Amino acid sequence: MRARIYPKDMGMANRSERDNDGERRKRIDDLKRQADELTGGEMTSWESEDCPDEISEEFWRNVVAYEQAPRTTHFKQLEEAGVALPAPETMDDPELRAKLWEVIYKLASTRVFFEQTNHLGDRELYTALWTKVLREETMDFSFGEHSAWRIDLLGSYGVEETCLYMKYYAKEERRREWLADFPDYEMPAHEDPPYDRDDDLPQGFLTELFEQSDEERDEPGSLN
Repeated sequence: MRARIYPKDMGMANRSERDNDGERRKRIDDLKRQADELTGGEMTSWESEDCPDEISEEFWRNVVAYEQAPRTTHFKQLEEAGVALPAPETMDDPELRAKLWEVIYKLASTRVFFEQTNHLGDRELYTALWTKVLREETMDFSFGEHSAWRIDLLGSYGVEETCLYMKYYAKEERRREWLADFPDYEMPAHEDPPYDRDDDLPQGFLTELFEQSDEERDEPGSLN
């Protein structure tokens, strides 16, 4: 999990403001410790120096609250919200497309967003969501305006998923960096994805932020 923090000008702050900022930083450090304990020390985080402490504090409060929340699935959450989820084989193509976008927009209203779906047709995407993605365990948690849950349809970035990423999504600079790190990798030739959906997907304000930090990720297209 990564967050980018925006700068705060401390040069003009009075003593009271500096004291308040110091107290906030102590709370942030405490929240980070709680998050680390709740994840068994397995959470990887990265902090930019560029963002107000109040957003950092809200982010880390959300991390702790998320890890403490009860477990559920997005499938169950959608059904509880009144969204019917028929099996893909029971719908014709127009019905399935309408249902797919109903699911996408309903989840977006809860700040759950999809990315990197252009290698999948509508039926392939809905089938992946219905059979697996929406049934994966998650936390029953409401995200605030500065937080979001992002579902990457390339999944765990195994061999096949990494190949798809390099073929359809990776920028040329990222492909060169990958070959520099893994010179024996058989890099696929770049192709435009067979579908054009991602630009129409609803996204939170964090999307541009995450896209800017793609090159800083340890694995292609993933968040730790």
